[in-house]
Amino acid sequence: MTTDRIDWRVLREVGEGVSPRDLDQLWSQLPTARAEDILGQWRGAAFRTGHPLCNALAASRWHGKHFLALDDAKPLICRDDEGALFSNIELGQGEATLWNIEFRGEVTATMVYDGRAVFDHFKWLDENTLMGIMNGRPELVLSRGEHFYFLLERDLDRGTA
Repeated sequence: MTTDRIDWRVLREVGEGVSPRDLDQLWSQLPTARAEDILGQWRGAAFRTGHPLCNALAASRWHGKHFLALDDAKPLICRDDEGALFSNIELGQGEATLWNIEFRGEVTATMVYDGRAVFDHFKWLDENTLMGIMNGRPELVLSRGEHFYFLLERDLDRGTA
């Protein structure tokens, strides 16, 4: 994209080929989030950069994340065969906690996975939408040297998990 101001809504609708550089530029323009301010239920969607996690999460029927408390985060809320929500502890190798951690020179809300060296950092796209970047051990999160980028929208459908 050639404009200085990147519209995340446009990037969200792109079917394939979203540039990680555009997403990095967008990230740099966003306000940080605080862990205590993102509690709740969230629906997830991937920015379609070609990262393998885009397809892996779709195959797992990933719905989003539930942040019930700072010490009770469910990173992989998925749908079972009947459509019910559940926390996929097996896929995530446990659940997670929320912290305020420095990433790229800013302290922002971060979900720390219990069972693997992976961190999801969050910033605000708008009052009901977060942008996330998965960070951690390179062999776990990087593809072609690029991070996995996603967004979360507040989930008003209060299904249980």
